[in-house]
Amino acid sequence: MIGLGTILNVAAILAGGVIGLVFSKAISARYQETLMQAIGVCVIFVGIGGAVQEMMTVTADGLQSGGTMMVVISYAVGSLLGEWINLERRIEQFGSWLKVKTGNAREKRFVDAFVTASLTVSIGAMAIVGSIQDGIAGDHSTLALKAILDMVIICVMSASMGKGCLFAALPVGILQGTVTLLARAIQPVMTEAALANLSLTGSILIFCVGINLLWERKLKVANMLPSIVIAVLCAFAGL
Repeated sequence: MIGLGTILNVAAILAGGVIGLVFSKAISARYQETLMQAIGVCVIFVGIGGAVQEMMTVTADGLQSGGTMMVVISYAVGSLLGEWINLERRIEQFGSWLKVKTGNAREKRFVDAFVTASLTVSIGAMAIVGSIQDGIAGDHSTLALKAILDMVIICVMSASMGKGCLFAALPVGILQGTVTLLARAIQPVMTEAALANLSLTGSILIFCVGINLLWERKLKVANMLPSIVIAVLCAFAGL
């Protein structure tokens, strides 16, 4: 069934969020803060691991790095574009609207939780590759694996940040559902080089999300999102 992967992913995020909220009632604010720091550290190292995997290659002479120029260009151009559009503010406005419409106006951290959780589970090559596989061959194995990972992540984040994390299911459903529907059109563009660039820039964004979890949103990660698109374009320029 085409689209099953996204359905599983959305359901897993909701389930993880509910479990996290139930769990949060049993622990004090002190433990929730420690849990937040722990997930922040984990997200940082997930980002580092993904970036190193794409940048480093093992040769007979030792480790060699690559992709530096692509990263610099992608983040410079992408961040300027994101700042011009002001994606961070627009996503926050949507989060504020969602907060009111869902009856969570009294949730102080709703918007922060929504934005942070959405960025954490939406960014990355796994979402794109899995959605393309689902759309073309009905193969939902990659998205099923992502669903399990996202459920654990959202469970922990919900326990420390609150209800807003559950609504990360919305951008995941929209993004992956759209890619699944347009899979045949997108597939020729997502070459091996393009996916490698997407994975590298996405991993760096995940690292930035981890930084914000530890130090309360010092970086405008949402405004850096266009960097992923620029990275894919760089692949066709040989970068």
